[in-house]
Amino acid sequence: MRTRPKPKRVLLKLSGEALIGEQSFGIDDNAVRAFAAEIAAVARTGTEIAIVIGGGNIFRGMAIAAQGGDRVTGDHMGMLATVMNALALEAALVREGLDARAMSAIEMPSICETYIHRRATWHMNKGLIVVLAGGTGNPYFTTDSGAALRALELECDALLKGTQVDGVYTADPRTDPTAELYEHVTYQEAIAKGLAVMDTAAFALARDNGLPIIVFNIHEPGALARIVAGEAVGTLVSAA
Repeated sequence: MRTRPKPKRVLLKLSGEALIGEQSFGIDDNAVRAFAAEIAAVARTGTEIAIVIGGGNIFRGMAIAAQGGDRVTGDHMGMLATVMNALALEAALVREGLDARAMSAIEMPSICETYIHRRATWHMNKGLIVVLAGGTGNPYFTTDSGAALRALELECDALLKGTQVDGVYTADPRTDPTAELYEHVTYQEAIAKGLAVMDTAAFALARDNGLPIIVFNIHEPGALARIVAGEAVGTLVSAA
């Protein structure tokens, strides 16, 4: 069995689309509960977890820009969608018996805590799971970039990017049956080859700070637990 280092503290990037489940839009409570159960199983092993969540199941800011609308307004609306998802996941984690805190890069104190680096670190040091919404709090940055930024701020050992496929492929395996899965790829290769599993800014930020990225299928039962146990699941993106 191929192995990798066991991360003690991880940041899980969870797409908004993963929360759709069997629906065509919005939040499927069954899907949220399933993810919460997987995360809870890992947290109970002692792994410290932060989660950055997207909002594509509700709204994508780029949709407005693509129609000629204002990109900044669209991105702000997308950030609000991530807060809705974070609240749903926080509630599901609490139902699993865990302590969790939704934190937003956009201040809305009557709904959830504002993201402050030291407070989020304090929560994690106490064993709480932090669910981070609002991306970076700025337009023109994706939640992938927000995930890389938060992983570095919170001194995570790895960024775990949950996707709809088993890792990084040479092409989209859903449309190209000849696509091959990479076991490992360097940051520079990912950027140069235009491997679109994360945006270039996120790859570059990880590269410049030596943050390993593991891309895996978030829908594969037990995959998250296997990663933190040191199994070689999905694709590792690193310097070498």
